[in-house]
Amino acid sequence: MRIIWNLGPKRAHLAPESSDDDSQNRRNFSLVLGGPLYQLLLRAHLSDDALLLVRQRIVTISLFAWLPLLLLSALEGSLLSKDLTVPFLTDIEVHLRFLVAVPLLIAAELVVHQRLRGIAQAYLDRNLVPEAAMDQFNAAINAALRLRNSVVGEALLVAIVYGVGVLVIWRHYTALQATTWYATDADGHSKLSLAGIWYGYVSLPIFQFLLIRWYFRLFIWMRFLWQTSRIKLSLIPTHPDCVGGLGFLANTAHAFSLLLAAHGVMLAANLANRILFLDAALPDFKMEIGVMVMFLLAVVFGPLLVFSPQLAQAKRRGLNEYGTLAERYVREFDAKWLRGGVSADEPLVGSGDIQSLADLGNSFEVVRGMRLAPITRDAILQLAAAVLIPVAPLALTIMPLEDLLKHLFGLLF
Repeated sequence: MRIIWNLGPKRAHLAPESSDDDSQNRRNFSLVLGGPLYQLLLRAHLSDDALLLVRQRIVTISLFAWLPLLLLSALEGSLLSKDLTVPFLTDIEVHLRFLVAVPLLIAAELVVHQRLRGIAQAYLDRNLVPEAAMDQFNAAINAALRLRNSVVGEALLVAIVYGVGVLVIWRHYTALQATTWYATDADGHSKLSLAGIWYGYVSLPIFQFLLIRWYFRLFIWMRFLWQTSRIKLSLIPTHPDCVGGLGFLANTAHAFSLLLAAHGVMLAANLANRILFLDAALPDFKMEIGVMVMFLLAVVFGPLLVFSPQLAQAKRRGLNEYGTLAERYVREFDAKWLRGGVSADEPLVGSGDIQSLADLGNSFEVVRGMRLAPITRDAILQLAAAVLIPVAPLALTIMPLEDLLKHLFGLLF
């Protein structure tokens, strides 16, 4: 324990002293800088303690998943075989998945790490956490880091990938029901080729693990936000960010742009194969596209709604307190300037009373305009665009480029 002296009234109060480990964890909070795979990449010299060397990780992991498929397909003669509905070189989904989506999933780690690293310290820099709640706040940080570093957690993810992702979802739901480079029909059953075996049991699990690990991290992030929202935060209703001082959390949504872009690429790749090889049309999937966009936006912005009860309470308190203050001020202003209470020698021009009245009105408007969640319209539009932009080129499957451009120019001009 240490004694902290206030500069105001001459009294002392006791506060628990934070350990060096707690201070270090607050300064270096990260959703991605830990776990068994991270330790493996460190030992393989494919990462460092700042998640740099991202190019090396992208090239190594992407080629390890994709290059054997190319070589095995060439060996089996399925690169451009006319006997196959989907030869390897025309399989848009597999190329976009491993050469675009996987790099985006890996690059997103660096972006999220850099943009969220100072989040825990930001709570303290903005004086949002009372000293009495510091132990609870540190516990939330430490719990998030323990879960991030969990060996059992990542082992469970591997089990889910092979037990559910490969054997159930891929084999029964997402694999194309056609003769492809990775599987052919044999006596009514799908038989994997050599390339298909590598695809199903090496390449696809790598991709699915990277993807599901992101959902594991989002769960950690959601849990951390929920635990911090249980703390009685010192919110200021008149804060200019219109969320009581939590405006820094609104910027966290932008950190997940690359992650959502990777989902957009995966969605576009899956739809492209069905449009090109199974005679489907893009309008057939408008419901799936809409649901995917709404789901991803809910995943990113949903956790921020946990602060809504406190923000609503702070807004009600602010409206009441500033309403009472405004009532008192305007009555005194009215009595002084309109009811003859001002002295004859006091000039109206240049009086600070009018400016104070305007400032008080502005403060009241800020309180009245408080949002109930640290979410902005710009962030919603940016993340929705990140998902939809990769899907946009598929519009060329229902309308030639020339006609599409004419239509767009017609809308604009």
